[in-house]
Amino acid sequence: MRKKQVLENITIENSAAEGKCVARHEDKVIFVEGVAPGDVVDVRITRKKKSFLEATPIKFHQYSDARTAPFCSHYGTCGGCKWQHISYENQLKFKQQQVQDNLERIAKVELPEILPIFGSEKTDYYRNKLEYTFSNRRWLTREEIQDSEEGLERNGLGFHIPKRFDKILDIDHCYLQPDPSNAIRLDVKHYALENGLTFYDILDQVGLLRNLIIRTASTGQIMIILQVAEDQPEQIKGILEHLLEKHPEITSLNYIINLKKNDSYGDQEVVCFAGQPYIEEQMPIGEGDELLTFRVGPKSFYQTNAGQAHELYKIARDLAGLTGEEVVYDLYTGTGTIANFVAHQAKKVVGLEYVEAAIEDAKVNSQINNIENTDFFAGDMKDVLTREFVNENGHPDVIITDPPRAGMHENVIDAILFASPEKIVYVSCNPATQARDLALLDAHYKVEAVQPVDMFPHTHHVENVVLLIKRE
Repeated sequence: MRKKQVLENITIENSAAEGKCVARHEDKVIFVEGVAPGDVVDVRITRKKKSFLEATPIKFHQYSDARTAPFCSHYGTCGGCKWQHISYENQLKFKQQQVQDNLERIAKVELPEILPIFGSEKTDYYRNKLEYTFSNRRWLTREEIQDSEEGLERNGLGFHIPKRFDKILDIDHCYLQPDPSNAIRLDVKHYALENGLTFYDILDQVGLLRNLIIRTASTGQIMIILQVAEDQPEQIKGILEHLLEKHPEITSLNYIINLKKNDSYGDQEVVCFAGQPYIEEQMPIGEGDELLTFRVGPKSFYQTNAGQAHELYKIARDLAGLTGEEVVYDLYTGTGTIANFVAHQAKKVVGLEYVEAAIEDAKVNSQINNIENTDFFAGDMKDVLTREFVNENGHPDVIITDPPRAGMHENVIDAILFASPEKIVYVSCNPATQARDLALLDAHYKVEAVQPVDMFPHTHHVENVVLLIKRE
């Protein structure tokens, strides 16, 4: 078998998309994983294309000043927190550059000076939701394989290995979610092993325990969702009662019997075993003591970095410049978090979302906060946001849009152009698709402000908020 090509003494120049870094060799661009700008490395080529190469580092000659020591024992194997080896100050610098590169290279529109990225106050234990997967074929580390596979426990509860749907890395301690997340996960695993409960086999699709979802809230409330692949009432009851006994702080304990071949549970019944079928998250409206309360159900979407979500929503609201007289459309409203957050400073807010259950949550969130100037509609955005809809629900002065990573459908952009608001606030979790959409809006709207926001420290992901003003 032909050996893969090795290139020596390659200087890593900058960060690139998807957490990779970029270097150059002769006339080729090289995308390299697991390095930092400023490293000098030997790399092994793993993929060749006409215009670029992909590679992995095999030897470091010089380490970058941007580096720091990773804090997690699972770093390098786990698929999360891939930027642990880069100092947070430099992570922010690289994310800022990522936003600028995407807007300049893809949008190719006139841009103002991009505002400095808004960093996250918390850089560990900042998530309010984690999903763990059970496996009877857990990933074995090099050390475990070298020692001996004999007598090794093969059941595990943790995260998927990158690019391996069938392998799960057993997690000892995760730095993403605050207590008691780690204790709950370890107690579930210990009980399952002690009582002989079967861990799911993704290849043969047998076994009881499938997924464990832990949601925490700023209010101290905790939701557990245990997803199982067999209808075994006594075993399910046993593990759930054990959880309640060990962790009386759990306020919402749920399970799902999912007999499908995939883990998605949007179409499955969620059974509330104990407590309320939801938890409550709270968020300040302004600088005073007044708080918004949001009910978060097992299927509800809520920003996983709640503290930074508050900052993100404030940025969006401030860029919108609301005076109390505006009709605001909130596209991709989810459970109505942005819609309800801005409602106090708007005349009327119309929220649109394709997930019907999320719209029901949005309505409830308005009700429990005594907000009476919101209307919510469910359906595919490109089908709902029509000229007839705009005519019936009022001409928007401001549109706030927060689409999924794929960005906005061209029909949605056409509907926005027909609605012709004075301002558009575009919140994006993918600056590349945001840049594509800005190019489509450019004939009618000018980019007035750009504010990157870091929602996910130690990852390459970056949020970006853009204010567009209608051209005269």
